[in-house]
Amino acid sequence: MLQRLARAMYRRRRLVVVGWILLLIATFALASSVKGAFKTEFKLPGTESQAAFDLLEKSSFRNRQIQAQIVFRAKDGVQTPAVRDAMQQLIDEVERNVEDIDVVSPYTEQGARQISLNGNIAYAEVNFADRSGEQLTDAGNEIQQLAQKIHVPGLTVEFGGDVFADAQVGGASEGIGILAAMVILLVAFGSVLAMGLPIGTALFGIGTGVAIVLTVRTIVDMPDFTTAAVAMVGLGVGIDYALFIVTRYRENLGAGLDPERSVTRAIDTAGRAVLFAGTTVVISVLGLLLMKTSIMRGVAIGIAIGVLTTMLASVTLLPALLGFVGRNIDKFGLPHRKRPEGQARESGWQRWSHVIQRHPWPAAIIGLAVLLLLAVPLLSMRLGFTDAGNRPTSETTRRAYDLVADGFGPGFNGPLLLAARTPDGQADLATLQRLSDRLNDTDGVAFATPPRINDEGTVAVMQVFPTTDPQAKATADLVNRLRDDVVPAVTRGEVDVKVGGVTAAADDFASYTAARLPLFISAVLILSFLLLMVVFRSVLVPLKAVIMNLLSIGAAYGVVVAVFQWGWGASLVGVGREAPVEAWAPVFIFAIVFGLSMDYEVFLLSRIREEYDRTGDNATAVADGLALTARVITAAALIMFFVFGSFVLGPEVALKLMGLGLAVAVLIDATIVRMVLVPATMELLGDWNWWLPKWLDRILPRVHVEGEHTLEEELAELEAESRPTRVS
Repeated sequence: MLQRLARAMYRRRRLVVVGWILLLIATFALASSVKGAFKTEFKLPGTESQAAFDLLEKSSFRNRQIQAQIVFRAKDGVQTPAVRDAMQQLIDEVERNVEDIDVVSPYTEQGARQISLNGNIAYAEVNFADRSGEQLTDAGNEIQQLAQKIHVPGLTVEFGGDVFADAQVGGASEGIGILAAMVILLVAFGSVLAMGLPIGTALFGIGTGVAIVLTVRTIVDMPDFTTAAVAMVGLGVGIDYALFIVTRYRENLGAGLDPERSVTRAIDTAGRAVLFAGTTVVISVLGLLLMKTSIMRGVAIGIAIGVLTTMLASVTLLPALLGFVGRNIDKFGLPHRKRPEGQARESGWQRWSHVIQRHPWPAAIIGLAVLLLLAVPLLSMRLGFTDAGNRPTSETTRRAYDLVADGFGPGFNGPLLLAARTPDGQADLATLQRLSDRLNDTDGVAFATPPRINDEGTVAVMQVFPTTDPQAKATADLVNRLRDDVVPAVTRGEVDVKVGGVTAAADDFASYTAARLPLFISAVLILSFLLLMVVFRSVLVPLKAVIMNLLSIGAAYGVVVAVFQWGWGASLVGVGREAPVEAWAPVFIFAIVFGLSMDYEVFLLSRIREEYDRTGDNATAVADGLALTARVITAAALIMFFVFGSFVLGPEVALKLMGLGLAVAVLIDATIVRMVLVPATMELLGDWNWWLPKWLDRILPRVHVEGEHTLEEELAELEAESRPTRVS
């Protein structure tokens, strides 16, 4: 089937290219017409923080779901007439111009606590009703524009909360990644044309995928960083998939096949591996659906769409483009151009493989030791969420964070929000007032507000400000202590009080993720093992692949913990201070890296299996398979490393963390694992690599990743066709 597809794409290449251009235009036109919006939600049904959130949603307190601050410092004090008049005027304008908002001024009785003891720092509490990410950004921009009218000497105004954070996630990062990929491809191929084909194919695939995601977001809630995640993963795999196919095409040309046969064979071999590897990535990413959270569901669907469109471009658009290029694939070559692909067996990579095979035990022990050493910090991983305190001081949200901490204490940057249903009105309110008094005498609580009941008398809220910052373990311990001890001891079941707020929700999300992570990892591991067992007709090869992938992911986790949680080199990646690891990041990193690791596993082992079937010699198959794939796997890994690493340069801390984790994991997997541990362990196992019980061999379906025909068969067929026909 793949041969027929490749032949059709090659022969109808003009229609294929025009069709892809029209598809790209049509998908973006559709996305523009539906006008969907991204929405970042961390809803966790069944948790106490979600119950508190739901109480607010169903009451007139719905405008208190998303919190932000307008923080200001005045050299001569915030109570001076000029400062007071200017700031109160700003607060009034914000309330008039921004919809569904509740602003608590420090110049009111309710907000009197919002002025620091020294009188130099104050903040207005800005509460928003839940809305899309774009709408929140628009509201934040509007508030900042209103504040630009203030010109009072000695007055500094900053803005706290994600509403005012820099919303640019990506853009320049993708550009840096593409530029790095172009340089690597140019060095690897030594040809401008060979470099351009993978880039062009990937951009068409990613562009179409992003457009589809922009449409799908109208029916599936997706966080605002979804397109950046799609671009990050799709760009990496898209270039890599096209790279593998172009490499096989050049090899076929070098062996003597004509362009059409070279394309057909490239798609039937490397293209087949691309489809299998891409499917593995999609399955791994869609495993995130097992986590049953809206944020993970949205990103998983988005990334899966991006990978699928890049796979489609690789096996349809790329054969058409190769049809236009033909034998000119090496045109505009550079002086350093390497030997033809077919002579890879004579390269230094084969000599490297022989070195590893002569000393398999030392290579395996050293490689394993390096991975375990890198994974050591994983043992101290603590899940949580980053906040404005982790952003650089160049951002207003970080400066506001520091001002609040200086004026009121670190806990005021992450207050807890207690919500209670009050069917008995004043009686319930009296109980809540006793709770407020008890909270003000609780260790770890800096201040608790009196209860505030809504106009209908059905729901009451109060804020609790911890003495420690939102990311501190002591704050998480305080949340648990309030829920388990303090609140039940005062209310005695008379009032149902839910401890919520952003800080409590972050702790709930971290606990939820940690509890479901083993289920997710187990499901992905088992499915991947079964898929590899079917493909390679072996028990030990997939088992070894699963173990090594776990080691490389563990090493990547260790590096992430060392940088973000321990703060080693945090300033080098633009992180303001150490922080817990984003609660959702380990799951995403595992899903994506495990899928990408399987890519390299499939490309390397399918070539080794192909050589083993041809020669029957395991040692020769390992050496030749590594020699034929090492250069392209290394180039592919470098491309992904720079694509993922480019996101470390962006403004969003969460994407920095994810980009660093993915970049390190891919680099480790393609170097220590694929180039050292795989050849070493395969040499040690010998023919046992390909052992499969006979009863299992009979029941497993047969899947050929190596293609339906060998290169020798293709050449013999071509030679037979070229012989002159004898006329009798």
